[in-house]
Amino acid sequence: DEVAALQAGLECGLKLIDTAEMYADGGAEEVVGQALLGRRDRALLVSKVYPWNAGEVDAIAACERSLQRLQTDYLDLYLLHWRGNIPLEETLRAMERLQQQGKIRHWGVSNFDTDDMAELWDEEKGEACATNQVLYHLASRGIEFDLLPACQQRGVPVMAYCPLAQAGRLRDSLFTDPQLTQIAQQKGISVAQLLLAWVIRQPGVIAIPKASSVAHVQENAAALEVELTDEDLQLIDRAWPAPQHKLPLDIV
Repeated sequence: DEVAALQAGLECGLKLIDTAEMYADGGAEEVVGQALLGRRDRALLVSKVYPWNAGEVDAIAACERSLQRLQTDYLDLYLLHWRGNIPLEETLRAMERLQQQGKIRHWGVSNFDTDDMAELWDEEKGEACATNQVLYHLASRGIEFDLLPACQQRGVPVMAYCPLAQAGRLRDSLFTDPQLTQIAQQKGISVAQLLLAWVIRQPGVIAIPKASSVAHVQENAAALEVELTDEDLQLIDRAWPAPQHKLPLDIV
């Protein structure tokens, strides 16, 4: 039960809840709203706006619809889901207005590559960007080449979605990798916990794994206690090396 899983996360001290108007056509926000009834002050609530709703007027209306579905009067963080055709300057004006109205505390972006972030930081209000949410996991390390260092240099946290890899062959290859399996067994943890611990080893990186069951949430929370040694990281790097050149930004 997704409501129970979200509530279990709060009990485990996992405050950040990430959703979007896109997910299940608003249905995901409704589920989060149910889970947070009487618990809103314990969560750091994040939602995202479609690029075509990111205009100065439409973003206000989109945010209000999200707030209604979430049964709350403010978001802690509101993200532009990906780059669209609406000028960044206009979206930033909308975000600033939403802040002034008390509907959002902070704003950020998602699926922005290095050039996008450079363009954003050139905007007058661009420095106020609170995060960049991008795909990042052991089998997709492209952001380490230049995007992650750029965000770290600016003090902008990176929120890693799909930290356990999206479903399919790539995920299977990670979860059955003999080197990862061996390290996990030596530590008495699951491969999933190892992968999460690896993602958050970097300063300024937050992992947002999907968890649809209470058991998964508890497993994820335990990953916060996992410590990786230099030797562990070297073994992992050999099996799944960092990029040596710029790669296109992976997006799901």
